[in-house]
Amino acid sequence: MSAEKRKVARVVLLDPDDRILLLHGFEPDDPETSWWFTPGGGLEDDETRAEAALRELAEETGITDVALGPVLWKRICSFPFDGRRWDQDEWYFLARTAQTATDQKGLTELELRSVAGLRWWTSAELLAARETVYPTRLGELLRTLLDEGPPRDPLVLAPEIV
Repeated sequence: MSAEKRKVARVVLLDPDDRILLLHGFEPDDPETSWWFTPGGGLEDDETRAEAALRELAEETGITDVALGPVLWKRICSFPFDGRRWDQDEWYFLARTAQTATDQKGLTELELRSVAGLRWWTSAELLAARETVYPTRLGELLRTLLDEGPPRDPLVLAPEIV
């Protein structure tokens, strides 16, 4: 893997009922290959990770009424997508919102070709899910978060190399 990883901010967005919002993504050339993932994306120009988290959340979900909390988790991941390899250094921010209506009109051209929609998940639904979800173990991580609150320092998740 190259030394220069794409800096990414992701959002673990919870509604008043502690449901988490996930996007349903797929490989543009192979829609049968799909997965669920948290909103977020790469930093632009000189923005901070927190600024990127809020911008990406607004673009991908239309949700702007958000209380951004601490960084929960960090992970390194590498995966093939849309004909190239993505090497990422991801930070996952906790956020809360009462705004549960979504609007995906801010999606980029690539996202329009690779995002099938989004939905709110309960912790129980996530733990029972048979579909692929990233990061791996998100159901367990969410359950721990809801039971114990945010960690004092961000947890470093195991790297995911696909």
